[in-house]
Amino acid sequence: MNVSVRYVGLICIFGLALTAAGAPPPEVRPELRPPGGQVVLLKARGKGKQIYKCTANAWTLEKPDATLFDEAGRRIGKHYEGPTWEASDGSKVVGQLLQRDDAPQAGAVPWLLLKAKTNEGNGRFAKVTYIQRVNTAGGAAPKTGCDESHAGKELSVNYQADYYFYVPQSR
Repeated sequence: MNVSVRYVGLICIFGLALTAAGAPPPEVRPELRPPGGQVVLLKARGKGKQIYKCTANAWTLEKPDATLFDEAGRRIGKHYEGPTWEASDGSKVVGQLLQRDDAPQAGAVPWLLLKAKTNEGNGRFAKVTYIQRVNTAGGAAPKTGCDESHAGKELSVNYQADYYFYVPQSR
């Protein structure tokens, strides 16, 4: 057998194994990793807005409003208040913050680890146990512009992030 054909075969088998197990997890600090026994189900790119409200002279996060895309760029769901991620199949996961870390990029929302608080439906997000938000760009709250004259006003800031959805490893 030709050596190059053998390598191509190994590469194909390795690629299928990665696809079956989901995307490899991102490189993050240990505090942002889910506990052992979890595997990546899905990696999605979120693109949208972080919506802030001016309260007590500071911009506070009101809610996200983003569309989720798979790695091929197809729309697969949405992300909104809760924080909730809803797949196009109607399944949902609501997360609860466990850890946060400043984003390496200035002006970007923090990287997060969230634990599933509730799941709904029978589709893609029905069994998700952990969610990571990493590789963020934009979306940070403005440092100025919130004063008494702006109290109650909302402001949208464009952002994007990679979301990794984890499920328990099947045995």
